[in-house]
Amino acid sequence: MSSVFFYEPFYSLADFDRLFEEAFSARTSNTSSNGNREVQRQKSSRPLRPRMDLHEDTNANLVTATFELPGLSKENVQIDVHSNVLTVSGESKTSSEHDENGWAVRERRFGKFSRSIPLPQGIKPEDIKAGMDDGVLTVTFPKTTPEQAPRKITIA
Repeated sequence: MSSVFFYEPFYSLADFDRLFEEAFSARTSNTSSNGNREVQRQKSSRPLRPRMDLHEDTNANLVTATFELPGLSKENVQIDVHSNVLTVSGESKTSSEHDENGWAVRERRFGKFSRSIPLPQGIKPEDIKAGMDDGVLTVTFPKTTPEQAPRKITIA
């Protein structure tokens, strides 16, 4: 099974390290049961990393960040602004049980996540708007402040 990676403009160095580790471990993986157990343990201990899309609307001077947070409610998600960095974090505690052909099936997903976006200079926290609908968090903020917007100067 091959991995598919999507472009995200805000990769951290830890993400690059993980990509290289996965690439080299796939080539040099040990086929013994201990090696497979170690790979499974590494994959299961990996932190949650929700998908994020960024969209810039130059006409409206807005940037919209959309985060996919399936199974989470707005009570489980926090949004913080500190030193011109917007951080979306939260915790997932999902557990379900059902019977399937006489087997008890239990699925659990626990973990914390955090995604950060650098904000343009001069953005005030009150200019940032957020809403959540069906597990999709949408955060909107201005691309530039009115003071930083380019102005045309007429020549006299």
